[in-house]
Amino acid sequence: MSADDQVMKIALLGEEVLTEPAQAVQDFSDPGLADFIQQLKQTMLAAGGIGIAAPQVFDPRAIMIIASKANERYPDAPDMAPVVMINPKIIAHSNETEKDWEGCLSVPKLRGLVPRYKAITFSYLDQQGAEHRLSWQGFLARIFQHEYDHLTGKVWLDRVTSMADVVAEEVYFSRLKADN
Repeated sequence: MSADDQVMKIALLGEEVLTEPAQAVQDFSDPGLADFIQQLKQTMLAAGGIGIAAPQVFDPRAIMIIASKANERYPDAPDMAPVVMINPKIIAHSNETEKDWEGCLSVPKLRGLVPRYKAITFSYLDQQGAEHRLSWQGFLARIFQHEYDHLTGKVWLDRVTSMADVVAEEVYFSRLKADN
């Protein structure tokens, strides 16, 4: 199977699957789980994403991958190995929030200033069902919250405080070039 065979269709804004809460994974012995996660990762990479959640590919399970890496869509993203998170839960978060730019594979051609907690602590299960706990801040905390929203039936547009904070991606990138 080629990498292209592993790329799944991405759900777009307005599709019902993006508004429904994800379902917890119960069966970690399911032989299809590892294959699905590999396909989810390939889909994210092929689309230039730095994170993806299962509902974005029409799968109702509470699975997300975060793989921050500098690319065309996020030139300043820090590099990290992909982390597969199953049934993640936010344990704590900072009181302080900040607005920063976000885009989404399911909301193509738009960017928005989205308020997010600056720091979070969360738990998740890995592919074998073992529990992990991490604390992230800044950009990685933002990615986590963005992907976690997909598991609760939200997209970043649900979080913007003003439509003045939403721009076409082309405008976003032209502003980015002008600032550098």
